[in-house]
Amino acid sequence: MKRLYDDNLYRFDIPQPSYWEATASGIDVPATPLQAAESCDVAIIGGGYTGLSAALHLARDYSIDVRVLEAGHIGWGASGRNGGFCCVGGSGVHRKDLIKLRGEGNARDFYRSQVDAVELVRQLANDEGIEYQAFGEAELEVAHTPRAFERLQEDHEILSKTLGLQSEIVSAGEFRERFFDSTEQFGALVQRPGFGLHPLRYCRGLANAATRRGAVLHDRSEVLEWSKTDAGAHRLLTSGGSMTARRVLFATNGFMPERLNPEFYGRTIPVISAIIVTRPLTDDEKNAHYWRTEHPAINSRNILNYFRLLPDNRFLFGGRGHSTGHASGERQMAAELAATLRRFWPAWSGVEIDFSWHGLICYTRTLTPCIGHLDDDPSVYFGFGYHGNGVSAGTWTGKQLADWVGSGQPPALPEIVKGLGQKFPLASMRLRYLQLGLALSGWLDRRA
Repeated sequence: MKRLYDDNLYRFDIPQPSYWEATASGIDVPATPLQAAESCDVAIIGGGYTGLSAALHLARDYSIDVRVLEAGHIGWGASGRNGGFCCVGGSGVHRKDLIKLRGEGNARDFYRSQVDAVELVRQLANDEGIEYQAFGEAELEVAHTPRAFERLQEDHEILSKTLGLQSEIVSAGEFRERFFDSTEQFGALVQRPGFGLHPLRYCRGLANAATRRGAVLHDRSEVLEWSKTDAGAHRLLTSGGSMTARRVLFATNGFMPERLNPEFYGRTIPVISAIIVTRPLTDDEKNAHYWRTEHPAINSRNILNYFRLLPDNRFLFGGRGHSTGHASGERQMAAELAATLRRFWPAWSGVEIDFSWHGLICYTRTLTPCIGHLDDDPSVYFGFGYHGNGVSAGTWTGKQLADWVGSGQPPALPEIVKGLGQKFPLASMRLRYLQLGLALSGWLDRRA
């Protein structure tokens, strides 16, 4: 089965040339390729936040024999290359629309779970001694036009009064005094909880915590075939060996290998997201745009940008990427991001870009996460579809799946996330849908 993107995106043997890879040295993960026929109680496909959180909780809280199979090195995928935003999110549906579609109570339950997800990351880091470079203590959503600020004022009412979340609305003048200024700054919404972190250090920290608690990690062990034995167990074949397991957790998110199980075909659209990181900014350069915040930020565009100052004064700037996966598209997207950054902050026009890379985030048809087990095979569990908020949502999902497997009882999941979700019609056309969606979103942004 052909992958949606160019094979360049799926080179499991090549690390991304990211800032995170360059600054996470010294954190070794005890993982080795699978090289024999082995067995376990629970096998997890995917060594990112979801899989590692599930492995940690299964081993620590339930003493279950669990193995993780990761195609690349631990943190090769989105868990090692995202923007490092640990914030309330998980859905691609606007808050007001989610309430209309799913009901106020269901929306409130969902957002409460996402607050819990952010706090779970803090708790795990504290309990397991993970050094993940937390930075900031809120998320800023910056209005890119005056009309967008009016919409953020409405969002503040929904967040604070309907959903019961912490939020604050800040005018453009006050925002400039407290946070920063930009050519596209017309006020903002401040949301809590939320903070930035080093995503790869956090990922490797989860991996080390899981192994200390008894989980076994197999890196560079791409699952090539997935079958059932005569006894009903799962057999996962890699290039070096095989793993037989009573139960399987499928935790691959945007890099989902749909060919392994037809039930998962057509359930997601992986979307390319790209990031650039500058050299360290000087104090004069930061002062030129009144930059005085550590909080991570996004703007209010439909094709949004996300950005944050890093602890070493470098500036991270990201956005949705191209739709082919070719190396030429990656270079073009990096150049476009650099041009956008310099348009938003003209005083930084001469600031060099030191790093650029890209990865995949995972969209579902309902634009909400999918968590559960297969109806026709309850021994197969899954969790995916975090829409760019996998740091917290993936960690939380892993814990829910571990509690489900470990206790034998389904956790109290929000209704919004339950189940496998619908397939996209004519799934082979998904990239066309994405291209049309990006074109429409760009048109709406130009009219805002």
